[in-house]
Amino acid sequence: MAIMSMAQALVKFLDNQYVSFDGKETKFVDGIFTVFGHGIVVGLGQALDEDPGALRVYQGKNEQGMAHVAASFAKQNNRRKIIACASSIGPGAANMITAAATATVNHVPLLLFPADAYASRQPDPVLQQFEQVNSLATTTNDAYKAVTRYWDRVQRPEQLMSAMINAMRVLTDTAETGAVAICLPQDTEGEAYDYPESFFAKRVHKITRPLPVKEEIADAVNVIAAAKKPLVICGGGVRYSEAGEALEKFCAEFNIPFAETQSGKTACLSSNAYNLGGLGVTGNSSGNVIAKEADVIIGVGTRFSDFTTASKSLFRDDVKVVTVNTSRFDAYKLDAVKIVADAKEGILALGEALSALNYRSDYTTEIADAKKGWDEEMARLAAYTYGEGFEPLIAAREERTIPEFAKMYGTDVTQVAAVALIREVIDKNAICVGAAGSLPGDLQRMWTSDERYSYNMEYGYSCMGYEIAGALGSKMAEPDKEVYAMCGDGSYLMLHSELVTSIQEGKKINVMLFDNAGFGCINNLQMSNGIGNLATEFRKRDENGELLGELMYIDYAKAASGYGVKTYTARSLEELRAALEDSKKQTVSTLIDIKVLPKTMTDGYGAWWNVGLASVSGKESVRKAYENIEKMRKIARKY
Repeated sequence: MAIMSMAQALVKFLDNQYVSFDGKETKFVDGIFTVFGHGIVVGLGQALDEDPGALRVYQGKNEQGMAHVAASFAKQNNRRKIIACASSIGPGAANMITAAATATVNHVPLLLFPADAYASRQPDPVLQQFEQVNSLATTTNDAYKAVTRYWDRVQRPEQLMSAMINAMRVLTDTAETGAVAICLPQDTEGEAYDYPESFFAKRVHKITRPLPVKEEIADAVNVIAAAKKPLVICGGGVRYSEAGEALEKFCAEFNIPFAETQSGKTACLSSNAYNLGGLGVTGNSSGNVIAKEADVIIGVGTRFSDFTTASKSLFRDDVKVVTVNTSRFDAYKLDAVKIVADAKEGILALGEALSALNYRSDYTTEIADAKKGWDEEMARLAAYTYGEGFEPLIAAREERTIPEFAKMYGTDVTQVAAVALIREVIDKNAICVGAAGSLPGDLQRMWTSDERYSYNMEYGYSCMGYEIAGALGSKMAEPDKEVYAMCGDGSYLMLHSELVTSIQEGKKINVMLFDNAGFGCINNLQMSNGIGNLATEFRKRDENGELLGELMYIDYAKAASGYGVKTYTARSLEELRAALEDSKKQTVSTLIDIKVLPKTMTDGYGAWWNVGLASVSGKESVRKAYENIEKMRKIARKY
């Protein structure tokens, strides 16, 4: 037995957690990220100060930001390692809720310790305590219940044991993993208990591969064997199962093309002859053309988001769906014939059964033709410039912004050409990180890599502000690789505080800041649906009191240089190339302020997105847009 405070016991427990996957054992908890504050610093903080064991303490600058770092670290480690996060009560705790939701949506393990009000209630209301008048048992931390996979509040020190065992159960569950919130009342953190030594023994949590059952394999094979033109969707489950090579062999043996989701990208090699690239709303022409003709969809490790399925309008009305997923919930989607199993084991079992039938699809030149068409489009995008005969890639009702922006910054850089150049110049094994705006579309379509797991796109929640924190998390996971945060100016303004942490930790990241003077993606969505240019560009208020005045001039490079970041400004492709080459020589974090012309990002390539536009309006443009939405809703599948 060992008498210690609850917080001291928590630290010792975390330091002795390991995971094993395919026989490889790794330490699970690397350390704890925190912004010390009221409710955590003298409890958990005291325990970490006295004896952190092998846990490293990281100092965050914003609670949401540090939790994004931790989630990205876990993702880059394919969910085999985590960094826990601890916050003060009240606003500190509330700041992590967005990150919790982001991790849960993306099935990424994230362990959070928000401090809580006193379990004894004797000093109530303490500083930063949220009082709910209909129940004093409710605090800020109850908000985590909606966005976590497991939630608990340790009101007595002995409750820590069952709370943490359950936390580890969820964090290491391939189907159920996500955010876990263990709320720590600040008085309980310091209370002592005589803990059994067995609680601190080394625990190795086995991350296993659930095997498919023969009945489900037989059902799936019956569907696939009758298919003439099947299509595989490679989702994030392929990455976490490390099943990319198995999927490539499966598709080659049976002559089946595959397309990638944002989460599944780089689980397989971009150069693979059967890889069509991105699918759906942010997909390319190659994947979407094949998808529309496919008679069977085989979804491996995907949750079929609306962007993947183009709001369920991308596939034929009579298409049949087969799924392989560890999550029974996701496996049942689209009325699929399901295989509830690990992605790799499911693929191997399907392959064995189809081989016995000598199955092969009826594709001839369609796959190569579709890929060739996209290669030609990629070349066009890379050469797309501003000058005589210029037309914006995205239709713009107002032509004011593009020439105004070009004159203000003296730039001729288009967004797609900048993306193509970055991919050309940087290291082949560099890690690309992104999350929000128009860049996820450009990147899913245009980014190629034969380095597995080198694409870290948070697109389940598409959380603005993830990009720079996510880049730091990826760098902490793979310090020997260059990491690039692909970030719009809107996301940068939303949250870039962990750029300072990268300097503090000596972990070099590279921020590619695409400045187009606003929330460009949402401006496109707004205006393409007949709505006016309302509060989506960064403009000053005009004489009529509207946000339609002159564009704001912002020198992001100058501002970031004050942090100690090496910065550059690029107003031409030549300047961008020079900045990229020089940034590779740097040992500190870098930022390239790329002044990119608005409306020069990629567009839909035949995919549709269902949005809730007003069904009645006094504007003809809105009514016309709604008519198109109603037409597509009739086409889309109803389940």
